[in-house]
Amino acid sequence: METIAIIGGGASGLMAAVEASLALRQAGAVAHVALFEADTERVGRSILATGNGRCNISNACISADAYRNQVFVEQALMHLQSAYAAERSATSMRTLEANPVLERFADMGLVTREESEGRLYPMANKATSVLDVLRSTAAELGVDVQTDKRALRVDAPAPGGAGCFNIRFADKAIAHAAAVIVAVGGRAASGIQLPEPLACSDMQPVLGPLRVDAQSAKLTRQLNNIRVRGTVHLERGGQRVASERGELLFREYGVSGVSVFNLSRFAQPGDDLVVDFLPDIPTQDMERFMMTRRKRMQKLLGGPLALDRFLEGLLLPAVSAAALRQVGLRTGDRFTQEMVPQLCDMLKGMRLTVEGIGDERQCQVRRGGFPVERFSPATCEAFDVPGLFVTGEALDVDAPCGGFNLHWAWSSGMLAGRAAADRVASGEGVECGCPRVGAKPRPIGKRSPTYTGTSHPSSSRDSRSQVASCSGGSHAPASAGARRSSSRAGKPHPSHRSERGKSRNQRGGNAARNARHRNRQPGGNHA
Repeated sequence: METIAIIGGGASGLMAAVEASLALRQAGAVAHVALFEADTERVGRSILATGNGRCNISNACISADAYRNQVFVEQALMHLQSAYAAERSATSMRTLEANPVLERFADMGLVTREESEGRLYPMANKATSVLDVLRSTAAELGVDVQTDKRALRVDAPAPGGAGCFNIRFADKAIAHAAAVIVAVGGRAASGIQLPEPLACSDMQPVLGPLRVDAQSAKLTRQLNNIRVRGTVHLERGGQRVASERGELLFREYGVSGVSVFNLSRFAQPGDDLVVDFLPDIPTQDMERFMMTRRKRMQKLLGGPLALDRFLEGLLLPAVSAAALRQVGLRTGDRFTQEMVPQLCDMLKGMRLTVEGIGDERQCQVRRGGFPVERFSPATCEAFDVPGLFVTGEALDVDAPCGGFNLHWAWSSGMLAGRAAADRVASGEGVECGCPRVGAKPRPIGKRSPTYTGTSHPSSSRDSRSQVASCSGGSHAPASAGARRSSSRAGKPHPSHRSERGKSRNQRGGNAARNARHRNRQPGGNHA
């Protein structure tokens, strides 16, 4: 029985495992879906930390132009939409406009709700509810989850397609698979070696706070932990690079907040952050606004205004005091008409100079990874290594805050999981030369057979199977039950019986017949 191995038990890996198992069941095929997670105790720990523990799983306004490598992402999302429509066998406008990620979560029982800026959260408002439905669904579909399995290297099958992928772990164990999905996060992507020519580029932390230079830090240090709202522009050489409206949090080393996190994806040392405290008032209207405000306040109070009194109601006192000092004014100075240009500059353009990322531990994603040019946007499969898929943050794709990065993790996992299952079910996958000792066929949804090797405990819903090992090129003989089955009744289809000793042309003919047999069954044809 063939194995689909998934490396990484985070968002993308768990979704890939679920989708692969569903695709196998829909095709009436039997295969072993194994998920390997480096965490010593459980899968999905990274999911629990998203959205401040609430898990912003997606966005109601997903658009490819929000992503790095936009063209690749756009094509991938289009293919996912087509696959969803084909699965539902429907072409209604609702189906064509539905969010396949949310639909899959709804299939698993998760209810979501929308908050500001289109952010989608679980109805229970806890990330645990997202992880619970993923783990439960994976367990019910028979996914073999193993923890404390840190993958170091994936070896491709021998030239010509003979043999299988070998996954080498830090504990010296080796797993064998007909298809491999690499779904590790950005921090781990550079630590796993894939077959040439696939190479991971340097991973840079983004979507985090920014550190400012010493001069700018004199201001931010005075305002440490104070939050303001407005628009922040990122400028380079006097030219605007990007803008974000939202919350800004002053820190001792610089600035944080959602607007800064999003700008960190583009910021470079030497860039300027320009804070506009009054984004709803156009620059050309600022002087008139200031003079009208001064006139109204003086009429009510019956006398001249000090600067700190004039700024009350516009800025927090600590912010106005620090900003005034930056433009050479003091809070107790009497407000005069000559000060208007300086005050306008202060309110519409407080400047901070960027030095770099402020605190890497707070960064939500890492930019870089495996270049998208080497992968199919329809399946996330490597062009140069058929049967090897890379998903999620391990690909060079990132996006702003708001559920976009998790949406990509789910989406790419769905594409790869379904494609890997289709590959194995159609007979395109390689046949492993290192079968698991004692493996017996099982229908999807039952617990997986036991591997040989050293076992590692996992969480309460995780199966307790072990990783197969072989050394020196010698392999244990295949058991009689190691043949694949493709019929829905669980009985071996004639074209799926053992093909050992047949020529490649004969195997290819059987693969074609298998595909035709699969496509005749309901739900057996998937994008």
